[in-house]
Amino acid sequence: MARRKKIYEGKAKILYEGPEPGTIVQYFKDDATAFNAQKKDVIEGKGVLNNRLSEFFMTGLNGIGVPTHFLKRLNMREQLVRACEIVPLEVIVRNYAAGSMAKRLGIEEGTVLPRPIVEYCYKDDKLGDPLVTEEHIAAFGWASQQDMDDILSLALRVNDYLSGLMYGVGIRLVDFKIEIGRVYDGDFQRLILADEISPDSMRLWDIETGQKLDKDVFRRDLGSLTDAYTEVARRLGVMPKQATHVAKPKLIN
Repeated sequence: MARRKKIYEGKAKILYEGPEPGTIVQYFKDDATAFNAQKKDVIEGKGVLNNRLSEFFMTGLNGIGVPTHFLKRLNMREQLVRACEIVPLEVIVRNYAAGSMAKRLGIEEGTVLPRPIVEYCYKDDKLGDPLVTEEHIAAFGWASQQDMDDILSLALRVNDYLSGLMYGVGIRLVDFKIEIGRVYDGDFQRLILADEISPDSMRLWDIETGQKLDKDVFRRDLGSLTDAYTEVARRLGVMPKQATHVAKPKLIN
């Protein structure tokens, strides 16, 4: 079998050319990073958990009419997704003050926000993904005003879905990050949800205890990241028990 061509390798995933034109194979690594990759480790089984959880969330969103790039899961670490042009923004939706927002504005972590707040960061690891306004986005042509209206609508629909889903299993959705892609049908452009949705890109707190079930466990040395992600998967009913014992992957060059 011919080796697949690697398109891109990021901190948590590798992208390969897909089997059909317009498709990509997305491979989930076990690597964990924090503070713009200043802190790094390999967490056995993390890629398996994120692959299955992202599949679960993307499938649910597709089912309620939120367009995503997800096509199907191929195996425990890979999924087939639609190729798209990534808008160079991270879209962050916050329901509670936490992380950089709490520090930046001097708000106590865990404070309920008066409404979901949507923030935008320019995607550039070398710059540390700086916070930007809609004025920056318009001025530099990263997205049109219509794009921004559509992105805001998508982000809030995702928030409504995820908040309700998590609340139903006793988890508070504190905040999350998504990325948006452009796909073209002739001259017609559509925006779709891309990248992944997993505990890597969310803050999740147990409603009763406040226990963190997201990447803050790794950032703040609060215990086992695999155990935290497995607990999320267990509550959602999407992960077989033996998944956390999957051997470390051999990456395909």
